[in-house]
Amino acid sequence: MNKLLIAGILLLLPFTVGAAGGHGPELEDANIDLKDKASLQRGAKYYANYCQGCHSLKYMRYRRMAEDLGIPEDELRENLIFGDARPTDMMTNAVRPADGEQWFGTEIPDLSLVTRWRDPDWVYTYLKTYYVDDSRPYGVNNLVFPKVGMPHALSNLQGVQKPVYAEHHGDGGGEPRVVDVELVEAGELTTEEYDTMVRDITNFLTYVGEPYKLERRSLGLYVLLFLGLMFILAYYLKKEFWKDVH
Repeated sequence: MNKLLIAGILLLLPFTVGAAGGHGPELEDANIDLKDKASLQRGAKYYANYCQGCHSLKYMRYRRMAEDLGIPEDELRENLIFGDARPTDMMTNAVRPADGEQWFGTEIPDLSLVTRWRDPDWVYTYLKTYYVDDSRPYGVNNLVFPKVGMPHALSNLQGVQKPVYAEHHGDGGGEPRVVDVELVEAGELTTEEYDTMVRDITNFLTYVGEPYKLERRSLGLYVLLFLGLMFILAYYLKKEFWKDVH
């Protein structure tokens, strides 16, 4: 028994230490709604215009996306496909891994599974928490992704934010800890409009990460109902078989 108890404590220790030692910011609720087709369509448009130049979606086809989101093919070709790409192609771009290494110091990630790898709330908060940092190569840093290598592609829309530091950052000195951001120069969108735009992008990326999610949940409900019915039938069948056994 003692050995089992010690083994259980050792297994839980890394999670306990991680939870106790984390100083990351509290993530904002992305309020994802995969049934909101209008939001998903807007998110696809924003992604194509502001993100896809660097970040690909190599597991998603243009036509599949358009069919799922209710986007007519003529609008797909006019607004969401650039260059010589075709509706049957994957949503990739011309950026090579070496380009990312040269421009940003690291390979530019494909974002097909970013909301499954991270979390929709993380992506939503990340896109909202860029701030000015003159020590960084592109002059910006990020609250949830410190020392980020990516420039703020939506800065003209959001505006300029400055860091808010913790009042106390430890007796040992060191660099002050950034705990929040504050808008100091407005962008082209209001705060509410920008939040909606970022939520639409996050909603779209969540769909891309698992296009069958709504269908899977719906099917799962029917499976549970079927299993429940079969349990009742099996129970009464068992009683019938064993009723004469003492």
